[in-house]
Amino acid sequence: MIEFPRNFFWGAATSAYQVEGNNVNSDWWEWEKRVGLRETSAEACRHYALYKEDFNLARQLNHNAHRLSIEWSRIEPEEGKFCQKELDHYRDVILFLRQINLEPIVTLHHFTNPLWFARLGGWQNKKAPKYFLRYVEKVLEVLGDEVNFWVTINEPTVYIYHGFILGIWPPNQKSLLKAKIVRDNFAVSHMQAYRLIHTVYKKKGLPSPLVGFAQHMQAFVPRSPSLKNKFAVYLRNKLFNFDLIERLTRRKALDFIGVNYYSRSLVGAGKSSQETLPLKKNSLGWDIYPEGLYNLLIKLKKYRLPLFILENGICTEDDNLRWEFIYGHLKNIHLAIREGAKVLGYIYWSLIDNFEWDKGFGPRFGLIEVDYLNSQRKIRESARKFALVCKTGRLN
Repeated sequence: MIEFPRNFFWGAATSAYQVEGNNVNSDWWEWEKRVGLRETSAEACRHYALYKEDFNLARQLNHNAHRLSIEWSRIEPEEGKFCQKELDHYRDVILFLRQINLEPIVTLHHFTNPLWFARLGGWQNKKAPKYFLRYVEKVLEVLGDEVNFWVTINEPTVYIYHGFILGIWPPNQKSLLKAKIVRDNFAVSHMQAYRLIHTVYKKKGLPSPLVGFAQHMQAFVPRSPSLKNKFAVYLRNKLFNFDLIERLTRRKALDFIGVNYYSRSLVGAGKSSQETLPLKKNSLGWDIYPEGLYNLLIKLKKYRLPLFILENGICTEDDNLRWEFIYGHLKNIHLAIREGAKVLGYIYWSLIDNFEWDKGFGPRFGLIEVDYLNSQRKIRESARKFALVCKTGRLN
């Protein structure tokens, strides 16, 4: 019997743009139409209207926390003009989570930007941190007394990699220089938001919140044990996994490290690898590699900060494989906890099937199935098995 710590957070995640529908003032909304994306977000999962139904299902599944994001383009649809109706909506969302005893973990930026911000150069603009801070300040005015966990920016390295290295996401630009500018602006924005959040809470006499960011981390594994391949793994770990964490911990601007983990990446020349057995994969072809999460959590111990698994999930049509994925990762998280990793909780990605960016609605990550024709929800068996773990804090 595997037993998790008391007061462990159990839950699942959503991101506003992927579930709400009709985020018409976002850069992604405009981009989907401009590039002729085969499947556009449109009404998505209608979560904007159905959030109570979705959160009640999460509660039914014994979750005690939920990670969600706030859509900046709803709150500030035009530069400097804030929409009170949308601020009230998100306050209602947070209050409802509180009402049904789900701890809200609130993400301020999850890939999407207001269209006006994108047209000003987005995260390449030297004023980007100033714009972001003004938005954060407005959100704090309305939500500051109800939130204990803030995630400033979701997966900055993924945003940079897709937008500026591969150039397949907006703004579709391949430029190492621009990638560096965006990375620096993300780091500055996080640090300023971190200080602002703590200042506001102190002024209001509220208990100090925990502020972090969500770092997408991959397990980089050498194809063969050659020195060249090992060095390549070292570089990828440094640049992709740890660079921003190093920067922000040095500046004492993290209360916890948010970890998003899905898969591993084989590093090195050639197609052969040391493995004798090929790994199972999700429906996007990503390797299922739970021990990679254990290895990363052990490496993160040196920062002496709490760790929070903010995303870990699988897209698959095989629900047995979904449960196998969750079980394997929970086992490895527990191993890391036994070896001294301070893990606060486990948030599965995602609560419901949703719009998976440029991949459309095909990949099914949800604990809860969504019928996109009529927006009906159906709890998957894997969700019920996970619900038992959430209820007991134990894994058989």
